[in-house]
Amino acid sequence: MSKLKKGDIALDFKGVNQNGEQISLSNYSGKKVILYFYPKDSTPGCTTEACNLNDSYDMWLSKGYEVIGVSPDSVASHKKFAEKYKLNFNLIADTEKEILQQYGAWGEKKMYGKTYMGVLRTTFVVDEEGRIVDVFEKVKTKDHTNQILSTLE
Repeated sequence: MSKLKKGDIALDFKGVNQNGEQISLSNYSGKKVILYFYPKDSTPGCTTEACNLNDSYDMWLSKGYEVIGVSPDSVASHKKFAEKYKLNFNLIADTEKEILQQYGAWGEKKMYGKTYMGVLRTTFVVDEEGRIVDVFEKVKTKDHTNQILSTLE
């Protein structure tokens, strides 16, 4: 499937969060959402990105946004990650990589001359009508909040 882009309607999905609760994008109908895809819990870049968004979580809520993270890690891994770093938002376990593929966030990567399939770190900003208003493919993990804010204001 091709990658979703600015102007597209965000595709609904269902997944299980770190607390074992069923979550779908349609649960956030009428709300703005920062939907971010990341490779792996508790790795340096992913931890930095999650903590950066979490440190600004109250600000996101005050601006009408909800934050949702998605990775192929398990519910148990997400629970441990969320508890360790006191993350206040939902982390969806996409172990079958269905949501990742649906959003075009799963694809070919290259490292050290080897090609493999993996998570393409991507963030989608979705408006109240479910339309994608921005897509970040070159995520600044240490300053992702400001990276997103700079395009919203």
